[in-house]
Amino acid sequence: MSEWRHVPAGKIARQRREIVRLERGIEYRTMGVRWYGKGAYDRGVVTTETVKAKSLYRAREGDFTFNRIDTQNGAFDVVSAELDGALATNEFPLYEVNDEEVEARFLRLNFQRTEVLRRIGSLRAGSEGRARWKEADFEAWMVPVPPLPVQVRIVEVIAAVDEQIAALDTEAEALERVSMAIAGDMLSNEPIVVLGTMLDDIRGGRSPQADKRPPGADESGVLKVSAVTSFRFLSEESKTLLPGTSMPESALVQPGDVLITRANTPLRVGAVARVPADVRNGLYLADKTLRLVPSSNLDPDFLVVVMALKSARTHLASSATGTSASMVNVSQDRIRETPIPLPGLARQREVSSAVLSVRSNADAARAEAARLRNTRSGLLTGLLDRTIEIETAELEV
Repeated sequence: MSEWRHVPAGKIARQRREIVRLERGIEYRTMGVRWYGKGAYDRGVVTTETVKAKSLYRAREGDFTFNRIDTQNGAFDVVSAELDGALATNEFPLYEVNDEEVEARFLRLNFQRTEVLRRIGSLRAGSEGRARWKEADFEAWMVPVPPLPVQVRIVEVIAAVDEQIAALDTEAEALERVSMAIAGDMLSNEPIVVLGTMLDDIRGGRSPQADKRPPGADESGVLKVSAVTSFRFLSEESKTLLPGTSMPESALVQPGDVLITRANTPLRVGAVARVPADVRNGLYLADKTLRLVPSSNLDPDFLVVVMALKSARTHLASSATGTSASMVNVSQDRIRETPIPLPGLARQREVSSAVLSVRSNADAARAEAARLRNTRSGLLTGLLDRTIEIETAELEV
């Protein structure tokens, strides 16, 4: 069995600072690194009029890079050929990897491990504001370094899983587009009404409230907070209520409720979902989520469909306000003003049945992709802690 070394990242990767002084009248292409393993991306063009920096750093294909802000969210990548020559701020350090010792893509895999990101997060816990994981932190981080053939084989195995996940994601996205195209075609000649005329109520979520019970009474236990994540998905987050606080009964989520986000990222404002029948008891509506209560002339499933139409999403996106690209808000009044096509109830149910049938296939693809992501996580951990051996690569050494 071949020998694996464990060395500080700074021993196998050297920071490269190719400084570019910015000049007036010249446009510069920039790059950054997204969280959650989404990798490096083109941040668009800047000039001396749009950025405060006097200089930036040139990225080269094959550079290892990361986002110093909230690094525990998995913002690591290797610069692609498409981003070769783009400029980065000092928030995205660039490292030239010693390719005689380590494959850059293998180094990236080390920082995709759940346990590694958890350790990074624990080291940063308690920091005020947007704490940074700096160059010295990266350079001191111990990483496993097997022989190069083993590294390459591990990269190939994980890449094969990634290809399957990407294919399933692509299939789900295509099915979602087909479902909305079906809805658009079926509703193209229907009259348009204002959503608010077809709602009995819009009920907002609530923040925990102080109880009026006497001091020393039992604690409130666990608060389940709901958040819409896409067309038919509901995510749950557990938070412990502070002693002496509770949630109003009106904020309790019920099966079949139609929920919509009023505050989130620009792409997520107006995300709509219906609460599944098997929702857990004790799930409360978060204060950034609203419950839409349709009138008797508006089918709840159809409400979900029309609020996912491009026309409705465009209206909500244009109505959102906020100074941060990461959090914007849309008011209840603007939600009420959303234009929607409205056929009779029988046609509404026909449309929603056709759309949800296609969406169920998209959901199945998403579920399989999620299963593979869990498999990938366990496989990656096993390969790097050597509980799973890459025997064919070992034989080549």
